[in-house]
Amino acid sequence: MRYVIKMNRQGLSEINFRNKMDLVWTVAVARFKTLARYKGWLIMDVSIPIVFAALPVLLGMALGGANAASNFSTNLQELTGASTENFQIYMLIGANVFMIVSNSLWQVGFWIRRERMTGTLETIYLAPASRLLVLAGVSLYANLRSILVFFISFTIGCLIFGVQPFQGQFLLAILFLLAGLIPLWGVSFFFGSIVMKLKEANAIINVVQLGISFLMGVYFPIEIFPKVLQWVALSFPPTWMTNGVRSSILGLSYFLDQWYLDFAVLWLFALLFPIMGLFAFQRIENSIKKNEGVGHF
Repeated sequence: MRYVIKMNRQGLSEINFRNKMDLVWTVAVARFKTLARYKGWLIMDVSIPIVFAALPVLLGMALGGANAASNFSTNLQELTGASTENFQIYMLIGANVFMIVSNSLWQVGFWIRRERMTGTLETIYLAPASRLLVLAGVSLYANLRSILVFFISFTIGCLIFGVQPFQGQFLLAILFLLAGLIPLWGVSFFFGSIVMKLKEANAIINVVQLGISFLMGVYFPIEIFPKVLQWVALSFPPTWMTNGVRSSILGLSYFLDQWYLDFAVLWLFALLFPIMGLFAFQRIENSIKKNEGVGHF
């Protein structure tokens, strides 16, 4: 990693803002170069959301037959007050947004676990650059990779199911998608702190994924939940991102009726969650350094 050290008047090393952003970008580029060597990972990332979406789509077509679309529309109307017969895109959006969230957790969690296993995490702590900048670079890589996979997988999935991918307010859907990535940084930092503490990633991610897919409403609207569980789901930013993308493309109901109100809530999450995630990471990190140390695995 390359960065420039600027010396202040007291002779202490200082990294300015431009150097920090350069470090974050360098880490992300390095991860992309690694991905380019193993193209099978990208193929798998594109395929998984399509398979996840195909399961309920094919099941609905098998049970509903020619009435599958109208049955879906009727049930959605009763639950949310708005409906669409395009259940293929509904499922594809849910599966692809879930993949974005899941990929963000996997990349950050496994980066911390791998660095501890190989014994290089302590070296990063000794470097002049903040380890949080390196972690931010990993998160940036995960988000950029997820956006790329989203558009490829969504387009291919729509072609497979024979539906028009670019419909509705597609540009607004992109804005919801991009805004939803910011609070994901906070979620990733918080998840990284858990991995740092428990020294495990696989089992934690597998458990967390189940809860995430449930709260986000990957295959269904969260209106089917009891009120208490609805509030829990609404406190999770990806739930708003998923519904915002669906509503923009398919003309469904926003949680607060107007798109700009839902968008404002998503930006509120974008302000709060990175701060909360950073606070949790630093607290657990300081606790570990006082006890067993970050290099212990």
